[in-house]
Amino acid sequence: MGRYLSEQPIVANEKLSYKAAGVDIDAGEELVKNIKPLAAKTKRDGVVGGIGGFGGLFEIPKHYKQPILVTGTDGVGTKLRLALDLDRHNTIGIDLVAMSVNDILVQGAEPLFFLDYFSCGKLDVERATEVVSGIAKGCELSGCALIGGETAEMPGMYAGEEYDLAGFAVGAVEKHKIISGKNISTGDALLGLSSSGAHSNGYSLIRKILAKSDAKLDQQIGERTLGDLLIEPTRIYVNSILNALTTEQIKGLAHITGGGIIENVPRILPKHLTAEINLQSWPTSDLFEWLQTNGNVEKEEMLRVFNYGIGMVVVCAAEHARTLIQTLESTGETVFHIGSVVNRKGTEHQTRLTNT
Repeated sequence: MGRYLSEQPIVANEKLSYKAAGVDIDAGEELVKNIKPLAAKTKRDGVVGGIGGFGGLFEIPKHYKQPILVTGTDGVGTKLRLALDLDRHNTIGIDLVAMSVNDILVQGAEPLFFLDYFSCGKLDVERATEVVSGIAKGCELSGCALIGGETAEMPGMYAGEEYDLAGFAVGAVEKHKIISGKNISTGDALLGLSSSGAHSNGYSLIRKILAKSDAKLDQQIGERTLGDLLIEPTRIYVNSILNALTTEQIKGLAHITGGGIIENVPRILPKHLTAEINLQSWPTSDLFEWLQTNGNVEKEEMLRVFNYGIGMVVVCAAEHARTLIQTLESTGETVFHIGSVVNRKGTEHQTRLTNT
């Protein structure tokens, strides 16, 4: 981790010091001490050294013969505002890891290591430790090591207790096993893996809906509170997908993030093909029904902004669909056969929605 800054008011005639200018090195060192045991829990083959150096060291595991490195970086958007409103910071780090590792996963990559960036106006060591504990948990869930990062307090840049997060994941895949989608063909099956909620996309619209409906985060939506449903961390699909990849039945993978199902599935399709998706093939959750109703949001807009209950789409040959569903379910996924790949008609959008 890097240097840590903490803002303190400057009084008249005070001798200037780094702390008076807003930098509290002691607080930073305390945070580093808290982080080290959290990072140690994520250690895996390839880690060289530990937290505290100028750079993280990692050796690509020797079982790779022709490794291709795959990288991804992301944040968690305005879901951070929700974490602040609820004063719950122990899972937002899971979201941070999930957004990057799920992205590199779709190319067949095994996540190897992760770096984080935490910035704020004034360092609260206890809160920062909560956040990093979530990051470490996300790394454990995805099998990658937390080998470093940066924590910066920048007086005057953030108001009050606000903070921001960014993450960076690196994975590896054998060159001949890269999942590119180039072999997807007409008749292939589309399988949808259930999401855990809104994940980390669409929260600016969610906040508008909350304001419009004057909703309270502690109100019940089904069996849970609205706040609980909205803060639920992004599902990490790493273990189940890596296990399924050993069957060599997967032709393509799409992580359903910003742009929803409508915009993300076409990213893996050859230009002459379309994903025909049956909207009746999976149930709508209480959360998405509530958001759609209380925000008066059009169905197509819901499908373009949110994952709408499907966090990952898997493409396989139709004859492999049943066994692949069983493989994925055996590792804890809820899977729906949501459609198929068809020939594209002219210049139509590459996602075709149906209700049958």
